[in-house]
Amino acid sequence: MSDLVIVESPAKAKTIKKYLGKDFEVVASMGHVRDLPKARLSVDIKNDFAPKYDIIKGKEKLVKELKTLAKESDSVYLATDPDREGEAISWHLAYILGLPEDYCQRVEFNEITKTGVQNGMAHPRRINEDLVNAQQARRVLDRLVGYKLSPFISQKIRRGLSAGRVQSVALRIIVDRENEIRKFKPEEYWTIDAKFIPKGSRKSFSASLYADQNGKLKITCQQQADKIESDLQDAEYVVTKVKKGTRKKSPAPPFITSTLQQEASRKLGFQSKRTMRVAQELYEGVEVQGMGATGLITYMRTDSLRISNYAIEEVTKYIAGSYGSDYLPPKPRFFKSRSNAQDGHEAIRPSMPSLTPDSIKSSLTTDQYKLYKLIWSRFTASQMADCVQKTTQADIEANGYIFKASGYSVDFPGFTALYVEGRDDEEEKSSQLPPLEKDMPVKCRELKKNQHFTQPPARFTEASLIKTLEEYGIGRPSTYAATISTLTDREYVKREAKSLIPTELGEVITKLMEERFPDIVNVKFTAEMENDLDKVENGDVQWVQLLRDFYGGFEDTLKKAKTEMEGVKLKLKEDETDIICDKCGRQMVVKTGRYGKFIACPGYPECKNILKYENKTGVTCPKCGGDVIVKTTKSKRTFYGCSNYPNCDFVSWNEPVNERCPQCGQILFKKKGKKPALFCANQDCGFTKTVKAEEKP
Repeated sequence: MSDLVIVESPAKAKTIKKYLGKDFEVVASMGHVRDLPKARLSVDIKNDFAPKYDIIKGKEKLVKELKTLAKESDSVYLATDPDREGEAISWHLAYILGLPEDYCQRVEFNEITKTGVQNGMAHPRRINEDLVNAQQARRVLDRLVGYKLSPFISQKIRRGLSAGRVQSVALRIIVDRENEIRKFKPEEYWTIDAKFIPKGSRKSFSASLYADQNGKLKITCQQQADKIESDLQDAEYVVTKVKKGTRKKSPAPPFITSTLQQEASRKLGFQSKRTMRVAQELYEGVEVQGMGATGLITYMRTDSLRISNYAIEEVTKYIAGSYGSDYLPPKPRFFKSRSNAQDGHEAIRPSMPSLTPDSIKSSLTTDQYKLYKLIWSRFTASQMADCVQKTTQADIEANGYIFKASGYSVDFPGFTALYVEGRDDEEEKSSQLPPLEKDMPVKCRELKKNQHFTQPPARFTEASLIKTLEEYGIGRPSTYAATISTLTDREYVKREAKSLIPTELGEVITKLMEERFPDIVNVKFTAEMENDLDKVENGDVQWVQLLRDFYGGFEDTLKKAKTEMEGVKLKLKEDETDIICDKCGRQMVVKTGRYGKFIACPGYPECKNILKYENKTGVTCPKCGGDVIVKTTKSKRTFYGCSNYPNCDFVSWNEPVNERCPQCGQILFKKKGKKPALFCANQDCGFTKTVKAEEKP
């Protein structure tokens, strides 16, 4: 006889087993074992929204094995993840295994280390019903919205579409941004930049026209710029003001889930789904040489910035030993979480701060190393001293016009010696000004006027969308990756480089939702619903009452939409083709069925003509002259091949373009990566061509 510990994954089970020893049997439930069946609504609306759970298909054998192990064990510990979802899994396991409420021993591991596991096992508790109810409320709420709205949208637009409580709002935010970009009217403006050389110096510095005698200057046309240029011909320039100072920059706090996803997108090019998969591996345990299975980071689903005293002590020792005491702040840094943060766990940090990324690099995959290094560096830097910069600002005047120059130099690097937070906009470039004094004459070496136009707001990237969702209070850390994946997988949004762009399908769905279900795509309404779910978790609101309050209005709105749109079908331009049906002469359209897209005659059922759907690139096959089409593997990885397959075997992971190599005449391909480029696949040629971001090869 031994004690049984049930976790979610085999990797986590293996790591925990190492710390608990032979007296414990540690097994994995492989995630949820009981859920709402997909084939039906599975919610009894008339009976206070009672969910109808079933054993997940394919897990019957596993459940039987768990029941046997539970009967043979002295004690059963439920050690699923320390969040709402993990609490619900433990609750379902307790029900299936027939564990009485008083017998249930729920344990939490914030980190899968010896200390973390021992502390968790030493403090078992009962299952938190409020956490479970919050998860049930979210699950039922999302099921009601998804299963009631999706058939309606599919009927009105296209088969197989879906709507969701969070995904529909996220889609609207992306669509609204696209509409802003379309409506944007660029405004012309000009800048005048100069390069100056101080008297007796060879080092030049740059300055920009800032103001005239009437105040800050805005140049709106070429005539105005030409006049200023004329006024400054042969002018004498004098430094009229020099301001020197010191500024300090403090490090960013350690990661929470949303900031980890944002930074991994900016710095590593990881999509949020990839980030969370790798983070899960690091949390559950990796085989580290000389250490065995080891959990390398704390729990990766958190919105708290809390840090344990142990972690601060450990990282302080590391910084002092590796960088010196000068790199430590006067006192440890503590960061304040957002007002609506759950604060159930620590921030995301290395479970052993002294374990550097390079010391375990050989034990990690490339992705694991990159993400661990990012997490380790961010956390370590958060406990380092400020970066101290010497700043200089100078005004240079001539004929009533004022140029402004600014620069800084690093006096003490502090945390920047290890880590600098990524940014969505351009970072300030360091430029050090030469020694300047008031009333010093300077010579203008170059005066240059430049025309500009104001730019529309940038399209969302994964990083900026997650940041926006978090700011609005929409969704929770664990939902962002799944939400974005749904939008792209269902082709409501497409990716171009890092940008998220709504498709016509996404825009039509959003328009329909705005007209018929305004609350569902209302940012404020959705954020308030998240707050209500938090109140359920805190025991302040009954989950059934929350569902009652929502469903009454939702059901009325749905009935009204069905009545007013009876017989209405919305058409998409992207569904039209230039193919004429060879049986009845109609123009064929793209349809979506159970197995994906196909081309069909709109005259169905009178005409049942269908053709295979091919996503053409517009490029001719270099081998046979056929059409190069976009294909996908079973894992949804994109590649390119010839439409005449199997008669033609042309295939490429890189996208071909309608441009020939100027050296050998063969077709060119787009090179994947941060720097756009075209290259020739002919190894004997080696031709490459860089492409500007705005060019479309």
